[in-house]
Amino acid sequence: MKTERITIKDRLCPQDEELMKAAEILKKGGLVAFPTETVYGLGANALDEEAAKRIYAAKGRPSDNPLIAHIADRAGLEPLVACVPEAGRKLMEAFWPGPLTMIFPKSSRVPYGTTGGLDTVAVRMPSDPVANRLIALAGVPVAAPSANTSGRPSPTTADHVWEDMNGRIEMIIDGGPVGIGVESTIVDVTGEVPMLLRPGAITMEMLRELLGEVEIDPAIVGPMSPDAHPKAPGMKYRHYAPKADMTLVEGKPEAMAAEICRLARKSMEEGRNVGIICTEETRHWYPEELLSALKVRSMGMREKEETIAHNLYAVLREFDETEVDCIFCEAFPSTELGQAIMNRLTKAAGHKIIKV
Repeated sequence: MKTERITIKDRLCPQDEELMKAAEILKKGGLVAFPTETVYGLGANALDEEAAKRIYAAKGRPSDNPLIAHIADRAGLEPLVACVPEAGRKLMEAFWPGPLTMIFPKSSRVPYGTTGGLDTVAVRMPSDPVANRLIALAGVPVAAPSANTSGRPSPTTADHVWEDMNGRIEMIIDGGPVGIGVESTIVDVTGEVPMLLRPGAITMEMLRELLGEVEIDPAIVGPMSPDAHPKAPGMKYRHYAPKADMTLVEGKPEAMAAEICRLARKSMEEGRNVGIICTEETRHWYPEELLSALKVRSMGMREKEETIAHNLYAVLREFDETEVDCIFCEAFPSTELGQAIMNRLTKAAGHKIIKV
């Protein structure tokens, strides 16, 4: 398959003529990758079960891993859901359009191929102008997981999508780098108490300020059992992972840097090609001989966690290109946006964490 790539001239004000061909592809059951405010998504008609199957095939994604249906406006929600609980209504008022996905009881129109066999459906209304207008022009809800090969770090540029999806899908829309850099927050509103299934830019603190009590799914802090059925994307399977073996080191910044230096030297003595992920504030704690001998990358500034989130996947993909054997990465506090950052890093490391 030949993959066409188009470039949007003005991300904030896309023209309909730029998006019409992509909208037609979606209407006819094809696959289109496009930018959102979180990461690049791989879109297909959420009401077309065969189109959903094509997403799973293109990504190599397990078929019990649910897809998120994206809508352009509130009217798009009605045909997808059986009801809207009060918590869902409050969250829509506060955070839609934006980086928030909610789990609702599904309507009979939504095929099980989209929901991973569940009686619930995940729905999001993106604020990105390209994504929102594309969905509106397509006239159908668009199922859109991240546009990467399943398990790899999510794509935050069209080049990342091209690496994974060239030859697998009909079109890639290049809208430049995304803004946030980590996937949407997912909240299940089907129970008596809302439950956080995946942290993101809409933080737990923001959710609790609005709703009061919000529970946290155990899959956020630990691996799911092999026989468990995931309620949302990113819960069960290995996600966001570089090709190299990755270890997180958790503790005070100076202690983390000291332990990472020790682990790096030991791995070098064993003949391994080592990578280190640090931050701007901690870089000076790594000796010059390590900085010159190893591949060391900063993800951003601890004081501005949004820079860490924005750069996270790009740094992991960069290490894939340099073919390191192992990566040692600093950990972050699990509050505010740090909860989402740690969720992605923990899954990328396969829950391998050293505490110092």
